[in-house]
Amino acid sequence: MRLIALTLIATALVLLGADALTSLEKGGDITVRSLGLIWLLIHPSSLEAFKDWAQHHAPFLAQTIYSALAMPGWGLIGVVGVLIAFIFGREHGAE
Repeated sequence: MRLIALTLIATALVLLGADALTSLEKGGDITVRSLGLIWLLIHPSSLEAFKDWAQHHAPFLAQTIYSALAMPGWGLIGVVGVLIAFIFGREHGAE
């Protein structure tokens, strides 16, 4: 689990760096890619299928899912990675 946490944190840092570089390229206009936009860039059809599933099979969670997809990608992935790292951190032996 610590490896997964490290991978998530590294991915969040890469996404943060990509947003910073894009902001510099646009002359200082702040650019932040949402999780939904990142997913759309990687695999558009699966994002549409997920949204359709959420709308029809979990309507009580649809707004929460849409809100999570609107969050900055690096923020959500980084927070999840840090939480996993904290929960599954090194265990301290008997001292």
